[in-house]
Amino acid sequence: MDSNKKIKAVAFGEILWDVFDNEKRIGGAPLNVALRMKSLGCEVSMISSVGKDQDGKAILDEVKALGINADAILQSETYPTGLVNVTLDKNGSATYDIQYPSAWDKIEINDFARKLVNNADVLIYGSLASRDEVSGKSLELLLQNEVYKVFDVNLRKPHYSYQTMKKLMLSANFIKFNDDEILEIATALQSPFSTLEENIDFIASKTNTPSICVTKGKDGALLLWERKLYKNAGYAVQVADTVGAGDSFLASLITSLLTGKQPQQSIDFACAVGALVAASSGANPEISFTEVEKIISGENK
Repeated sequence: MDSNKKIKAVAFGEILWDVFDNEKRIGGAPLNVALRMKSLGCEVSMISSVGKDQDGKAILDEVKALGINADAILQSETYPTGLVNVTLDKNGSATYDIQYPSAWDKIEINDFARKLVNNADVLIYGSLASRDEVSGKSLELLLQNEVYKVFDVNLRKPHYSYQTMKKLMLSANFIKFNDDEILEIATALQSPFSTLEENIDFIASKTNTPSICVTKGKDGALLLWERKLYKNAGYAVQVADTVGAGDSFLASLITSLLTGKQPQQSIDFACAVGALVAASSGANPEISFTEVEKIISGENK
């Protein structure tokens, strides 16, 4: 893709409020990816649903203020805006209590949403939005499009099945896992292998997916791109919380790759952005290119 071209991205799925000790922050993995891609110069639209309530109005106002096209975010009269209670452990790692049903479980697809995807360069989708049949069927319709499809695996118990995971992987051009997720899914698909590298090849073969990325927290990430494996060993930071770090990583990686950056440069950039998000509070902190360059060069030590 032309490096001077502005990427048109569409993110499909949950849009909600993360609740930390009674403080609310806008969130949802697809929205977090969308917000980071917007900050990197992409033209981004969101397909989702919120309740026709104060929480929904506040989300719509904030999304629009942040420059995301919210015209395909529906307002439900029946279901409330999504809320997730986030609990952080002493290391800043998060666990999530995800309320069901929420408006984003009931995303209906209209002609406007279809046109958005038809005209996009990339469609980003996760697994959580398929926990409900309504949003799951809507996503299936959009995945029939020829757009470049990025599947962000987000295993949140008990909100997934391996049958659904396999179906979503088979539709993807690019899959992003964390290290626990790929081993869990590979085992469910009867992989005989134990290492991440072997299981990346196993999943690529099983799903016919040419590009796979696996994040390893503080230890960086692995990227399979055009049959070659690239690695980053991670950047040391003081973790504030891990919320949204993987989302910003994915947004940075996809933006870099689709604008023609070299794979090693792309994974280094993405790991630096993910580390800086983990070092900050919340899913969507502001990050400057200067900060990214410093962490890559080691100047932040």
